[in-house]
Amino acid sequence: MSVVILDGSTVRGFVADEDAFARSVDARFDALDANGDGVLSRAELRRALESFRLLDGAGFGSAEPAPLPAEVAALYDAVFEQFDADHSGAVDRAEFRDEMRRIMLAVAEGLGSQPLQVAVDDEGGSFLLEAAEHEAATIAAKIEAQRAAEATAK
Repeated sequence: MSVVILDGSTVRGFVADEDAFARSVDARFDALDANGDGVLSRAELRRALESFRLLDGAGFGSAEPAPLPAEVAALYDAVFEQFDADHSGAVDRAEFRDEMRRIMLAVAEGLGSQPLQVAVDDEGGSFLLEAAEHEAATIAAKIEAQRAAEATAK
């Protein structure tokens, strides 16, 4: 587990760097594509969603009971339909990338402009961790370029 400080501009900057964002999303897609057929099936995407453990019920001290299996299945189906833009029954790389872009931009909007400390999983690959690392690398590159310019000006 890592803790990063970020805000909406951190995430937007990561998404705006199309090469870096595509590499990150494509790596996640490849990890989810268990059978290597180049598309995500309903089952492959569901396994990924289940790994987030968002529907465990009484987690975090909640008194709410776990949702019924039919409710969980309906939710996973709705998420799959959101990713499967062409309704082909499978999510291709472009659909996955487009939906992840929309999700990350929504996260950026939700984060707003006030810096927040966020705990992120650094073992499974976190888009928020990658966004923070991207921002840090961008800042480091600007500082290095500025130092190099100052050194050549002397």
